[in-house]
Amino acid sequence: MTLLVPFFTNPRDFGAAGDGLTTDTTALQAAIDTCAEKGGTVWIPAGKYRTGSLFFRSNVTVHLDSGATLLGSENPADYPIVQSRWEGKHQPTYAPLITGQNLTNITITGHGTIDGCGAPWWEAFDAKTLAYPRPRLVSFSDCRNVLIEGITAVNSPSWTINPVRCENVSIRGLNIINPPDSPNTDGINPDSCRLVRISDCHISVGDDCITIKAGTQDEHPNLQSACRDITITNCTLERGHGGIVIGSEMSGNVQNVVISDCIFIGTDRGIRLKSRRGRGGTVKNIRVSNLIMDEVLCPFTMNLYYHCNGAKGDKTVSDKNPRPIDSGTPAFRDIHISHVSAVGVKIAAGFLYGLAEMPLEDISFSDVSISLSDGAQPAYPEMADDIPMLRQAGFFVRNARRLLLDHVQISGQIGEAFDIDQTVEANIRP
Repeated sequence: MTLLVPFFTNPRDFGAAGDGLTTDTTALQAAIDTCAEKGGTVWIPAGKYRTGSLFFRSNVTVHLDSGATLLGSENPADYPIVQSRWEGKHQPTYAPLITGQNLTNITITGHGTIDGCGAPWWEAFDAKTLAYPRPRLVSFSDCRNVLIEGITAVNSPSWTINPVRCENVSIRGLNIINPPDSPNTDGINPDSCRLVRISDCHISVGDDCITIKAGTQDEHPNLQSACRDITITNCTLERGHGGIVIGSEMSGNVQNVVISDCIFIGTDRGIRLKSRRGRGGTVKNIRVSNLIMDEVLCPFTMNLYYHCNGAKGDKTVSDKNPRPIDSGTPAFRDIHISHVSAVGVKIAAGFLYGLAEMPLEDISFSDVSISLSDGAQPAYPEMADDIPMLRQAGFFVRNARRLLLDHVQISGQIGEAFDIDQTVEANIRP
């Protein structure tokens, strides 16, 4: 009988110093390439390895041992310019710190750390001195059988974990920490992916914690595809603009999403859906259950007038009158939320605003308890033009069909628990 001996490589055998000062990109890439010849594991022992972009290969596992840290280079020259989807369309970007395309069976594991050393990138972004979008920390495109497990990811230059058009993706047990004032440092963003499982993660970032995306209307039709068959469970989401978000890039459709057993701490919004005219696409068949929210400004938002990324002040986007329905008309439907407890809410219990020509459809909230607390200043519950500032408000709803509010308890609000006008077809059960 022939025993198969697992194949390992160690970047120190290829000259890696691991001292935090020497640039070890060449040695790390050589270890990956050599491992790819047989399939196996790149074992990275304790140390600090400064590196530019690393390009994965099929059938390779990178294992970061306890005490091992990959430090992202602060030199933009160490990140080649590649064509990649960023914020919904393909364009030139700096390559991610760890990346790969058209690969199978790729894994990142261990209890080590990937530190993107993002501060210089954030400063350059704020100063508008970058010629291309910043690197993401980990982003794979068009890959199958992807596992990312156990690692700590910190200080990402932009989005942290971003699979694009990948299939069979498992992301579990991650600790993702980016400063609260770091721009666009989302935690986990599956984009036009299928069969994604996100579980047991702690995420505290400077933007949305987990966001499900599916490209924009500006993406080439051959590259548009749905983000679907997603489960998110047992995660703790802290301090982000949104806890779990769908959109605003949703032109390829988002469907079949289950979110359960998560805790939200101090996020601006809890469950957040956002899009606008021109995007097109449909978000449907979403199930959300068993959530606890603490000190969240607004637990639930569904906003089809989202105005960020160049649309602020656009009259086509902000017009509250019905417009003709076309391929650019987005839709939210078949979304059901149950068994949620939210305390310390500041702005509103919920903000739901469908389009006048495309109302939200078949939306339900059941067994939901929301307690509002005083002390907050009036603020906007969502990013949209011509909406009211709110403080300690109940549910604000416009343009919805077949909305069910079943055993939804709201306390501590100022004014009515449900601010619903004639644009809404609702059934409220005590």
